[in-house]
Amino acid sequence: MNGYLNESNFLMVEEGFTTRDLLENLLGELCQESDQQAFFVADLGDIVKKHLRFLKALPRVKPYFPVKCNGSEGVIRLLAELGAGFACANKAEITRVQGIGVPADRIFYSSPCKQVAHIRYAATHGVRLMAFDNEVELSKVARSHPRARMLLGITADCIPSAHPSMTFGTTLKSCRHLLETAKEQAVEVVGISFHLGSRGLEPQAWAQAVAAAQLVFDMGTELGHHMHLLDIGGGFPGTEDARAPLEEMTAGINSALDLYFPEGSGVDIVARPGRYYVTSAFTLAVSITALEEIPMEQPGSDGRCDSRMCPLLTASTAPSAASCSTAPAPGPGCTRPCPEQPWHSSSLWGPRGQAEDRIADGLELPQLHVGDWLVFGNMGAYTIPTSPASSLLTGGPQAQVTYAMSRMAWKAVQLFQGKPPQTEEDRESLCTPLSCGWEMAETLCVTPVFAPAGII
Repeated sequence: MNGYLNESNFLMVEEGFTTRDLLENLLGELCQESDQQAFFVADLGDIVKKHLRFLKALPRVKPYFPVKCNGSEGVIRLLAELGAGFACANKAEITRVQGIGVPADRIFYSSPCKQVAHIRYAATHGVRLMAFDNEVELSKVARSHPRARMLLGITADCIPSAHPSMTFGTTLKSCRHLLETAKEQAVEVVGISFHLGSRGLEPQAWAQAVAAAQLVFDMGTELGHHMHLLDIGGGFPGTEDARAPLEEMTAGINSALDLYFPEGSGVDIVARPGRYYVTSAFTLAVSITALEEIPMEQPGSDGRCDSRMCPLLTASTAPSAASCSTAPAPGPGCTRPCPEQPWHSSSLWGPRGQAEDRIADGLELPQLHVGDWLVFGNMGAYTIPTSPASSLLTGGPQAQVTYAMSRMAWKAVQLFQGKPPQTEEDRESLCTPLSCGWEMAETLCVTPVFAPAGII
């Protein structure tokens, strides 16, 4: 064990104990309180499975988790324990990762636009790997961090039919000039970085991007740079209902890597999977704090609910499903059976009730009441501020996270230290009558649900 994570950092649960069970227990306690704050339940076992699946699908690629995607302590500690690296966007994220003991050589200062003070902080704390895509950024690093090891970021514009919204990265036309300038300023360029985002779901996108990177590699080598690192960015799906499953995507990636950067070429490969790791691991529970009913004759929804979840959400995390069951109510004040009356077209708003706080419209919900709870699945990505201070910008407190992990997932962490089991004997060491090792482990089941308390 590496010592980043231990059993005091999470709740150990047995197989078959689900997130819904844990939520009901927590809601039962919270329903007794007058001040009901939003909270997350995080299944760390889900992240363990995702990590081992990633390593199996991309055996040549080392993952660097982007801290801006989810900076919660349990996630950082678990991924550090599993041997992942971290892509940090600023000083605060570097501090957070190094604060639990992650060494500087596992940190990539990946932001293409860095403050000089943050560059100097990275220099004094041993963080050398950085990215740049223009002369201004290059000059800042040359002055403030002469020992930096730089990755030149190329834009999707280097790739045919690129999406015009991708603004970071330099064009293929500008690469030679930037590589020459780096040489003149004695800045060490060690490789290339790109990020496809949603374009990663397109069949030919990875092949085109890796081919463009190989051209720039040759350019850098010709100019005297020791090019040996390729960052293929992120864009990996975080849920099972994605248009392209992970294995379908990675088949194309592996083919491109084998063609342009074959094994034995001396090139190390990293990626920055963010949503992939954490989306499905987190479930969010929020309480209704106010209601407003709009008469039927007025345009809009029949009912509008105000919840405390708004500061924790982005537009891309709006709920998409609702469910109702007759599970026992978690406690007094939260009792409400599954409603017989028709569900109403409703909208959800944040606590300020302003236009930018509108979470979602056209949701079919039962008649809600103040104090009811809404439960959202797939809420792990870009929902948690990277630091307590940043939550001040959202106008509300930072939601608490309860971490849990099944005993089998914890056993996998201890046995394999983030590497997939290599032999049949290894796989059998995790087998149970209900599941088998890292491929089939029955950890907490995070199923997307959306319902008031007492109806989950």
